[in-house]
Amino acid sequence: MPKHWRVFVPRLAGGNLNDRLIACVGAGLGVLAAATAGLGVQNILPALPFLIAPIGASAVLVFAVPASPLAQPWPVFGGNVVAACVGVTVLHLVPVTLAAIAIAVASAILVMSLLRCLHPPSGAVAITTILGGQAIVDAGYLYPMSVVAANSAALIGAGWLFHRFTGYSYPHRVPPPPEMAVGLLRADIDQAVQEAHETFDIDLADLEAILLKAERIAEQRRAAS
Repeated sequence: MPKHWRVFVPRLAGGNLNDRLIACVGAGLGVLAAATAGLGVQNILPALPFLIAPIGASAVLVFAVPASPLAQPWPVFGGNVVAACVGVTVLHLVPVTLAAIAIAVASAILVMSLLRCLHPPSGAVAITTILGGQAIVDAGYLYPMSVVAANSAALIGAGWLFHRFTGYSYPHRVPPPPEMAVGLLRADIDQAVQEAHETFDIDLADLEAILLKAERIAEQRRAAS
């Protein structure tokens, strides 16, 4: 690949073409499951949509990066439902659409952070709730508790079932660290992350396990040489 093209390559560690193809299949099946669950809700509440568009973004996380803290079941379900509830609240309190959109997204981020269910696609859930029209106004909080909840739960269920066959851990469980004496401590990792002044999309326990494994590999290489 020409050097000047590398800027367009996603900087995502640990993935290869085979993993991406598997993620594509899983995401398609996951969205299909979510849509099917939504159709069941729509049979009861025909005025509501059967599928929320942000579920496609949720599928990217659940199937392409299932180890991400943002892709775990509580962030997917809780984040989407919470954001929709926030959207409904703002929809009834703020009559100006542009202001309502901004307030809904900002408020959804705050509430999701406090409830430990931060999920990026949920910001779009808040927006689609504001722009959803009279059907969502009439449905009120029934909207997040029906369509949004059904779509999200079905996607999580599909992710759990699909990853049983792919070998990925979902919900993600951190592998135990290697049993050997190492010089790196968890406190060192915590301090390094804090001093970076960045937010990283990886669980600190995962980061610790990877660094300890890398240190063990380095020790084995030095011993062999």
